[in-house]
Amino acid sequence: MEDYSIRKIKKEDNQAVAQLIRTVFDELNIPKVGTAYEDPYLDLMFEEYCKPKSVYYVVEKDGKIIGSAGVAPLENEAETICELQKMYFLPETRGLGIGSKMMAICLQSAKDFGFEKCYLETMPFMHDAQKLYKKVGFEYICSPMGSTGHTSCPVWMLKEL
Repeated sequence: MEDYSIRKIKKEDNQAVAQLIRTVFDELNIPKVGTAYEDPYLDLMFEEYCKPKSVYYVVEKDGKIIGSAGVAPLENEAETICELQKMYFLPETRGLGIGSKMMAICLQSAKDFGFEKCYLETMPFMHDAQKLYKKVGFEYICSPMGSTGHTSCPVWMLKEL
């Protein structure tokens, strides 16, 4: 899996990114209600992440988007807190260290934007993802932060940047 690249999302990536996220939701049986699946901008990710202090990355291999993740301000929270958002990878990319590289790029972007903390929400059965989050310093917290609208995500984590 050496021949992949991580780059910022382009407008022409919108359809592929939305399809990638929906595919992972279907594969893992992630609830569609109260999660990122329902986000109104799922088909407009490029436009959504053109906002200030926001960035979204894609992993590309042979012209196909195989993973994605981004950071943006956490809505209805202190301006020093961002959220790691929509980090999803197709099965063939998992376990190869690509998630770790993507995480490092996202967290560096968050620091560069001036954020002091990074928040995320996930599902309880996403053990590999949580293992990665803990490895880079995320810690579990006992209640949600901000206003993500993701009421079906019962695992919340926070990291000092």
